[in-house]
Amino acid sequence: MTVSPCRSNLFVHKDLYQFLVAVQEKCVKNNCRQIVSISQEIDLVDPLLVLDQLTQANEINFYFEDKGKGEAIAAIDAVAKLQIDGVDRFTQGEHFIKSCLKNIINFGNTSQGFSGPHFFCYFSFFDKNAQVDYPFPSATIFLPRWQVAVKNQRCILVTNIIINESVSVQRLLENVQNKIEFIQSLKYYSANIDCFPAKLYNKSVTNATGFKRSVVSVLEKIRSSHLSKIVLADILDVKSSNHFDLVKSLNNLRRIHPNCYIFSTSNGKGQNFIGASPERLISINNQQLITDALAGSAPRGKTPAEDAANANRLLNSEKEKHEHSLVLDFITQRLCQLGLLPQILAPRLRQLSNIQHLWTPISAIVPANIHPLKIVAQLHPTPAVAGAARDVACAEIRRYESFERGLYAAPLGWIDSQGNCEFIVGIRSALIDGDRARLYAGAGIVAGSDPDKEFAEVQLKLQALLKALV
Repeated sequence: MTVSPCRSNLFVHKDLYQFLVAVQEKCVKNNCRQIVSISQEIDLVDPLLVLDQLTQANEINFYFEDKGKGEAIAAIDAVAKLQIDGVDRFTQGEHFIKSCLKNIINFGNTSQGFSGPHFFCYFSFFDKNAQVDYPFPSATIFLPRWQVAVKNQRCILVTNIIINESVSVQRLLENVQNKIEFIQSLKYYSANIDCFPAKLYNKSVTNATGFKRSVVSVLEKIRSSHLSKIVLADILDVKSSNHFDLVKSLNNLRRIHPNCYIFSTSNGKGQNFIGASPERLISINNQQLITDALAGSAPRGKTPAEDAANANRLLNSEKEKHEHSLVLDFITQRLCQLGLLPQILAPRLRQLSNIQHLWTPISAIVPANIHPLKIVAQLHPTPAVAGAARDVACAEIRRYESFERGLYAAPLGWIDSQGNCEFIVGIRSALIDGDRARLYAGAGIVAGSDPDKEFAEVQLKLQALLKALV
């Protein structure tokens, strides 16, 4: 069998060696350190396989896949990271990214999609976690050591390395070359990681009575106060006979939910937060922003006729349309406050494997001086995951929910050096810790909500997630 020559011969190249030596000389002269970001195209490998094979237990990582767009990205280990709590976490994140970018020199072709340095970000729902031992801080932003991404059937590897006066450039290049050869060897493995049905769990059943009681109480509040909506979440704690297999669970999720965003983050201490979210917060591409108003839902039907009837009821339901308009108005108002001019596109249905939502895309042009994290800070949390009026709803959520939301329903995504980004909302998600998992799902409560139906909607979302865990 003839093996095609590996594309990664860039690293054997004397140009890179000379480039790094020149960078090092500058570091010696100025007594500083520099990050070099090296981008190159490699043979097509599955980023999920790279995540599986390259990740060490004590390293943070990030995985993100949008099957609809044919995009997937794995970011492994950090050369720079910021982990903080507090109200100014988005502002501090913006400063961190800007100061890192001042210190990065690019090598290789940075004109292709997913080339050049990318920063991976995940935030928690509240700016401070109330549960002391919750395993993630309220903000994590990192520049990875290794980044493998697929877009349009092309695979880009970005390697970020730190150069200072004491590093041996020769040894560094040998290490990088070895790692790249290992990554390239993965192309011979099937991208379809074998999946097995989930083993039996001891399910601690969600507390139906407690949740419905909360819904009744919230409806009273909505009748008697300024609140028009609260999103109440519920959890399902499960224990497996084995440790959960992160990569197999993610592979299941992308197979079962091809039209959702599949994501996973790790804190480098053994806990992972994963899920399949239907909801984008923002994406920016060449200063063109798109965000979604996604609220109001109905189950899918068992037959085409039942499905169409459910869709029709959803499109004509005053309650669901009201819930949807709260989100739509909030997003357009918030974008206007930043000086953006939102354009509202035609409303439509977003149909997923087990549920359908009312969906209105919104677009805007983003001026160069507005950083993506400013927009994320302005929009999070939307009424789709918190309620309206938002601040009152958030205070009520703290009272009604007996668990820590943590990363549930919060923004996670990436930002590149040009201000392009993609952030989603971490709903339909689970916190995985060894052989234990905590699953999260929520429902928007508005005037006219029925406690039984809201409980059923949350169960529908939880069960869809449970099916994927391995």
